Amino acid sequence: MGRQGAGVLAVLGAMAVGAAGCTVQPAGTDGKGAPPVRIEVPSRTPDAPGKSASPSRTPQAPAKKSPPVAPSSRPTPTRVLWSPGDEGRDVRELQARLRQIAWIFHGPTGTYDDLTAEAVRGFQGKRGLPETGVTDTVTWQRLLAMTREPGRWELYLMGGQPADPPDPRCMTGRVMCISKSSRTLRWMIDGRTVSTTPVRFGSEYTPTREGVFRVYWKSRHHVSTLYDSPMPYAMFFSGGQAVHYSADFAARGYAGASHGCVNVRDEDAIARLYEQVRDGDKVVVHW
Repeated sequence: MGRQGAGVLAVLGAMAVGAAGCTVQPAGTDGKGAPPVRIEVPSRTPDAPGKSASPSRTPQAPAKKSPPVAPSSRPTPTRVLWSPGDEGRDVRELQARLRQIAWIFHGPTGTYDDLTAEAVRGFQGKRGLPETGVTDTVTWQRLLAMTREPGRWELYLMGGQPADPPDPRCMTGRVMCISKSSRTLRWMIDGRTVSTTPVRFGSEYTPTREGVFRVYWKSRHHVSTLYDSPMPYAMFFSGGQAVHYSADFAARGYAGASHGCVNVRDEDAIARLYEQVRDGDKVVVHW
């Protein structure tokens, strides 16, 4: 074989070695070549540092994130809470809150009447709500945000509160049984309640006296000599303190107070009571 043929064979041999994945190590000191070392040629990009290469492992696709749930575009449907003709404590609270922001001036009465519907309608119109006159959830939430929780005597500003049970001292005879805690007057005969009416008492500085008394004088058209104020249907029971009608109570409710007397706001009720009560009848003022 000529030199040209030998050169071609040498080139072909080198290509065969490279294709097999081997390399030739340099000769040792004895002149002999070192045995070939097998080198693995990775079939893919190496793993991250610290992980062994695993070309036979099938790469996994990244996990797909679930798309966010879009909030419902539907508005929450409104629900009617109270409407004309309804009655109860909740209606009192509605009226008391409307009164706080000067949309209503009567009551609270606990009855959803025409004046209440008119006030609700005005409140709704002022705030861009449908002017229905009925109280739905949207109207109520708007009203709650603008007002505070009404107290007991705001709910019963003009009366209507339930009466306390009668004091044991009221269970015999003819008695005006007057409770300071429920602010009511029971007219009782032999343990039976004939009538009940809301009453108002003296202020902190002019308190109504408590205890057991007797009616000692009645004066239909009485005028106070001390305060120069009218005291119609006055029934005196302790010094200058009497049960009588009060025009101020009728107008302002529990927002005011007496000078120590027991005020009645219902003129018809006090007129009937005045006709029935006699001198000497018992008066019990209690908590």
